[in-house]
Amino acid sequence: MTVTRWLQRLRVRHKLLAMALLPLVLLLPLMIALLWWANAAFDRLLISKVQADLAVAQGYVERVLDGLRVGTAAAAESHALHLALARAAEGGLVPLLIDVKARAGMDFIGLRAPDGTLLATDSGLATQPDRDAAMPPQGASIEVLGPDQLARLGRGLRERAAVPLLPTAGAAPTDRTREDRALVMLARHPVRAPDGRLLGHLQGGVLLNHNLRFIDHVNAIVYPDDSLPFGSEGTVTIFLDDVRVSTNVRLFVGRDGTRALGTRVSQAVRDAVLGRGQTWLDRAFVVNDWYVSGYRPLHDGAGARVGMLYVGYLDRPFVALKYAVLTTIGVAFLAVMAIAALISLRWARGIFRPLEGMAQTMRQVKAGALQARVGAVERADEIGQLAGDLDGLLDTIDENTRALQRWNTELDAKVAERTRELEGAKHQLVRSEKLATIGQLTASIAHEVNNPIAVIQSNLDLVRQLLAPEAATAVRPELRTIDEQIERMRLIVTQLLQFARPGEYAGYVEAVPPAVVLDECLMLVSHQLDRTRITVEREFASDRCAAVNRRELQQVLVNLLVNAIQAMPDGGVLTLGSHDSEDGGVAISVADTGPGLSPEVLGSLFQPFETHRKDGTGLGLWISRGIVERYGGDIRARNRTGEGATGAVFTVLLPADLL
Repeated sequence: MTVTRWLQRLRVRHKLLAMALLPLVLLLPLMIALLWWANAAFDRLLISKVQADLAVAQGYVERVLDGLRVGTAAAAESHALHLALARAAEGGLVPLLIDVKARAGMDFIGLRAPDGTLLATDSGLATQPDRDAAMPPQGASIEVLGPDQLARLGRGLRERAAVPLLPTAGAAPTDRTREDRALVMLARHPVRAPDGRLLGHLQGGVLLNHNLRFIDHVNAIVYPDDSLPFGSEGTVTIFLDDVRVSTNVRLFVGRDGTRALGTRVSQAVRDAVLGRGQTWLDRAFVVNDWYVSGYRPLHDGAGARVGMLYVGYLDRPFVALKYAVLTTIGVAFLAVMAIAALISLRWARGIFRPLEGMAQTMRQVKAGALQARVGAVERADEIGQLAGDLDGLLDTIDENTRALQRWNTELDAKVAERTRELEGAKHQLVRSEKLATIGQLTASIAHEVNNPIAVIQSNLDLVRQLLAPEAATAVRPELRTIDEQIERMRLIVTQLLQFARPGEYAGYVEAVPPAVVLDECLMLVSHQLDRTRITVEREFASDRCAAVNRRELQQVLVNLLVNAIQAMPDGGVLTLGSHDSEDGGVAISVADTGPGLSPEVLGSLFQPFETHRKDGTGLGLWISRGIVERYGGDIRARNRTGEGATGAVFTVLLPADLL
């Protein structure tokens, strides 16, 4: 089916709804794209800001390094230092170093010999050679000093630099519990004599570990008060490797919280910044909250990555603002779409509902509901006029149709009445003819069979008289077998005659208790039960008496009991029951746990001469049903139901004795 044909087969409702809603549906992806773009643009804006903040912080660090370089150079080239060197024996060098350190804002300062040996620091003259101390290239750089190196540069520096490591989720695994190294800003400038001869090196520096005054000053430059809207807070951190050695990030929320010194950066950031030398610009989880973060590696004088500079601000207020704005835009857009959709649907419904009402009315009329009508339509245009004209036309058709139906109903009633009479008469005639034919045939067969049976029996008795005692004893089993078969033939003939002339065998009707007659029948078949492993159960729930001949009911029930016993050669449960039937009569049931009845057996169960046993005649159930039917009853057969249940159930339905 082509698209054109498919569109032609669409209902008017669907076409109108598509026309009304299609523009709105097309706008929905546009709205989603707009929200996605706004979200991405907002995120890019946040990243751009933190990138600019990181550049400001980096610029300040470089400016401090430059100031440290300038201060160290000025001190190295000063006349006061040369005079102090000339009068070193008089003890003027150490006070000068102390004065330079204070004026330049350094944490330590020292003078080294041309070969790098430490001569003096602001703490005093060196007492032992020190050639392992850092000797950065001329100028200023960020360096990492060991604890012993730091101890020789000034008193208390080693203890001040130590940072205990704190467990940090997401950080790279480590066995260290303490960071004893120091991250310092170190400047070196040569000290030369007037003739250019190298006299030594002046070395000054600033310790960054625990330097909260420095980090707070950087934070104040990058994030002045009220520079971040919506309650966000800015933070700055200096890392030695991946350890926070100077930070204003707090371990818990609030300005009064303990600083997160000793915590470590996540492994993802560490691999990107320290491992690959990249600048990280993205959201990151910092200690206890999400921040829009920027990380940049710090290099020492040899170009090795020794730490990181971090800036960032709380992401939560901006995320809340972003989602509030996006939600407002989305809700407003959806509200406009919903209002437009409702208006469009209302207009479309005003067109297709009357048309659908007319189409539905025509379908109902075709189905025979001639009283169906479109009804009142709240439209005064062509559609409303068409609906009114259709109802008027249907009224006229309905009146004519009702008249025809009345005539047809009267005619059909007369034909049906006559047909029922003819069918009843025909059924009765056919049944009478069948019964008469079967009766005549059965009586003739019984008469013809009785004569040879009598002759056989007479000759058999004569044989017994003529045989010698020894010969009679020898053939006694064979003679007994002949007697049994002759008796069986007589029983078959008797059953045939009982069917052919039921009136001659019918007994008088009496009130028979089902429980009593079932117990009597059990005694009659007790010799067969004794040879089996069959358990008898009784379920008597009726106190009514059946209106039937007692002897004939015994004949019927004994036949059912024998069949049930033969269905359970390996043993089972024989259940005898009685209950009140739905038509006010009595129901007597005989149930076994044998293999049950196949569909083929159920279809021919009560037909004459139908048997599935080698020694059966096929007349027992046929005659039993005939007996019960003479008293206005019936026999029904079925298989037991229920999970795992097997066996057959025969139910004898008899009228109850109401006297």
